[in-house]
Amino acid sequence: MTRKMTQQDFHFVYELYMHPEVNKYLLYEPMSEAVFNPIFADFLEKQIIYIFEVAGQPAGMFKLVPYSHRTSHVAYVGGLAIHPSHSGKGLGSQMMSEIKDLAKEKGMRRIELSTSVINDRAIHLYEKAGFQKEGILRKYSYLESEDRYLDEVMMSWINE
Repeated sequence: MTRKMTQQDFHFVYELYMHPEVNKYLLYEPMSEAVFNPIFADFLEKQIIYIFEVAGQPAGMFKLVPYSHRTSHVAYVGGLAIHPSHSGKGLGSQMMSEIKDLAKEKGMRRIELSTSVINDRAIHLYEKAGFQKEGILRKYSYLESEDRYLDEVMMSWINE
């Protein structure tokens, strides 16, 4: 089941963003809870983060950010992660299916996302969910903790 994030999800979302196995693939450098608090407050205000649950417990999360005007049929999916304690159980595929259903429900015809070119597991998951590669974003993400840039692959799914 997928639901909108609430204030009670702070610790789960913070832990997932900062988890050493997940962090290098997401947007934020490691930071304290105090520094993350305003970011979380912004997420709450914009209502763009969704929690993916299994048996009533949070197992993953994602952002679904709609565009506007001539691209109002498009949404960007970001911050997509399954907690490592739940990996290898097929939950990524289940969550991707729910993301596509949610996008359809909201009238979206196109979902786009990007991921690091070194994130083979994610690329495989997205392709399995029907996303197609569209191009490479060169030196797109900067990992300050490693002092290096990563290329990202841009992918999309079209609701036809």
